[in-house]
Amino acid sequence: MQFPESWLRTFCDPALSTQQLADTLTMAGLEVEELQPVAPPFSGVVVGEIRSVAPHPNADRLRVCQVDIGAVELLNIVCGAPNARVGIRVPCATVGAELPPSVDGKPFVIKLGQLRGVESQGMLCSASELKVSDASAGLLELAADAPIGQNIRQHLRLDDTLFTLKLTPNLAHCLSVLGVAREVAALTGAPLKIPAITPVPADLPEVLPVHIAAPDLCGRFSGRVVRHVNPQAQTPAWMVDRLARCGQRSVSALVDISNYVMFELGRPTHIFDLEKIQGGLQVRWAHPGEQLTLLNGNTVALDAQVGVIADEHQVESLAGIMGGEATAVGDTTRHIYVEAAFWWPAAVAGRSRRFNFSTDAGHRFERGVDPALTVAHIERISQLIAEICGTPETAFGPVDDQQPAMPQPRAVTLRVARAAKVLGMPLTQTQCVQALSRLGLDLTEADGLITVQPPSYRFDLHIEEDLIEEVARIIGFDQLPDTPPHAPVTAKLRPETQRSPFALRRALAGLGYQETINFSFVDPRWEQELAGNSQPIKLLNPIASHMGVMRSSLMGSLIQVAQFNQARKVARVRVFELGRVFLRDATVLDSDTTVAQFDQPMRVGGLAMGSADALQWGRTDAALDFFDVKGDVEALFAPQPLECVPASAGAHHPALHPGRSASILLNGTPVGVVGELHPQWRQSYGLTAAPVLFELDLAALLRRSLPAFEPIAKFPAVQRDIALLLPETCTHAALVAAIHAAAHGGLLNKVQLFDVYRPKDPLPDEKSRSLALRLTLASPLATLTEAEIDSAMQAIWFHLAQTLGARPRV
Repeated sequence: MQFPESWLRTFCDPALSTQQLADTLTMAGLEVEELQPVAPPFSGVVVGEIRSVAPHPNADRLRVCQVDIGAVELLNIVCGAPNARVGIRVPCATVGAELPPSVDGKPFVIKLGQLRGVESQGMLCSASELKVSDASAGLLELAADAPIGQNIRQHLRLDDTLFTLKLTPNLAHCLSVLGVAREVAALTGAPLKIPAITPVPADLPEVLPVHIAAPDLCGRFSGRVVRHVNPQAQTPAWMVDRLARCGQRSVSALVDISNYVMFELGRPTHIFDLEKIQGGLQVRWAHPGEQLTLLNGNTVALDAQVGVIADEHQVESLAGIMGGEATAVGDTTRHIYVEAAFWWPAAVAGRSRRFNFSTDAGHRFERGVDPALTVAHIERISQLIAEICGTPETAFGPVDDQQPAMPQPRAVTLRVARAAKVLGMPLTQTQCVQALSRLGLDLTEADGLITVQPPSYRFDLHIEEDLIEEVARIIGFDQLPDTPPHAPVTAKLRPETQRSPFALRRALAGLGYQETINFSFVDPRWEQELAGNSQPIKLLNPIASHMGVMRSSLMGSLIQVAQFNQARKVARVRVFELGRVFLRDATVLDSDTTVAQFDQPMRVGGLAMGSADALQWGRTDAALDFFDVKGDVEALFAPQPLECVPASAGAHHPALHPGRSASILLNGTPVGVVGELHPQWRQSYGLTAAPVLFELDLAALLRRSLPAFEPIAKFPAVQRDIALLLPETCTHAALVAAIHAAAHGGLLNKVQLFDVYRPKDPLPDEKSRSLALRLTLASPLATLTEAEIDSAMQAIWFHLAQTLGARPRV
């Protein structure tokens, strides 16, 4: 909401400076987002009239003007503007004048000078040179009756400030200059001056038939026929000026009048070309398949959820949003129909966004516009039409007012004791009554109770808390006491068995990964292809068509990051994300941190693509593989041992290569997956290299075991190497588990695989490979004897032969 301070002060003029007024509004909840002067500082510019124009003797594009500024002698000024002509009044910067600064930030000083051999005693100015607008086509032409010699700042009222308010949706009654003035009067006690609206007498019996077929769309509809208007009348300069300072350009007199009343009183209205209306009007919901070409030139397809105003043959207007091109007023318009209505906010809310545009009218109607003053506002428009567009033949019909479904505000009761408790400060009933009375609210009192009947323009007063807010606003938020909390403030210490997400981020960064942050709503294709989720959680109001569902996996977001980097020639990518996923789960109940039937666990996802190492001289440039990323995952869980179950041994992840991926188990519990992207999706998503991804449960990663003290071994350890022939189906994890199970007496400390051999010729007994392991044995009590070592090794060999069918390699 933007408006000039001078217009506000015509309604309410408190004894406050501009900054004090802005601070007062901000502290009352009407945040003043910006204060901007109408024009930057400049001096020495007055109104001048061009008395004569002659060609420049030495330049084809320059002319020599004689300018009257009210001094004894005319000024000789050289000018190159195309519209410089005799008789017009324009801004004239005299010698010594300082114009607004240019790019270098220094003011432009006008000096007595020579232009192509002709003396110039000043400068005639355009609007852009004074920085009052961006127009630079020529000189700024002033009104014909502009006083010659008057300071241009005074004449154009440039010593003014533009207020830009950032209003919350509940302050719809402040979407007009009058609405803001009403608040200023309540806050400061300055008198509110509401302009008198004199009804225009009806000297024409004509009434346009209007049928309201949808009372749930339109609660009140008022209209008036006006004949023989002058559509080409010039909009008064004062109205053009005020509209421009509200951010609205001048269109034509009739359109400007409608816009002016909207900014002045807060009511959007519409003016139809009466001769283009076929028959009467009908207010209804649109029929599916109907189309409407709007004033902005867009043609929109309508459905039954959109309200319209239609005549007997076609739709003429989007109800409460924008008029149609078919009945728009123009230069040939002679007869008009002025409409002012109350549209139910719920019937207008969100409709503009369907068509990818927004309007001032829709912005106001979806928040609520006073239904009680449609007739008064039509009279205000009629008054301005008679003044600006009236002709001797202009005739006004009676105001046709229909009220099929007027809103009925309900009384709201305020408990003084409750208000004091909520605000945390002592309050008396007198204070509350005074605050609410200053807002113009109709109220009645009882012991400790105040009952308020909300006025028709206050759509935000429904419950007791709304009245408490009003009391706080008027008393002043700065008057609320600083009350320390009664509860003790104690630091919440993290258990030693849990590490922080920040520590996990540092660990990933130490492994060479960079963090990314992505949206939680993703493309439905990602869920179908990469997560195998055919029924993702859909958004009711997505911000984009390709971001319509909630993600159940982080992999789609990471692949998108890989695509982004690849498109920018980044060959080596290491990224991770710590984020939330969204799953359907009927067992989840509502609580402070959960939503019924939806599980929202935190996960850590990572992606690596390209070479295994950054470019360097010490190692060859080898491509990254599954085991590089598996090692990173094991480093994150260290010192906790992990078990990796190949995807070929069970159901594989839909995004991963079934032969190059694995499920990750921690103490027998699945905690994530790691693997190479499936070739089908690599090709589908246009990746030049196969990325390796992992996705892990955050809660499992944050858990850790406490370190336990172990004394340093006093006796030397013994190492023995064994080489086994095993079938391909025997995993390393199963082999190590079997060795530990066979060891007795606590002598086995460590098992390490150091060789894998697959001969060219097939091995007997279906043994396809040979594994060599180094076993470390030690006793905390004494040095091991050869007999103890041999006994332990024999037990291990026997157990491996019995459980895994292993035999020694010779």
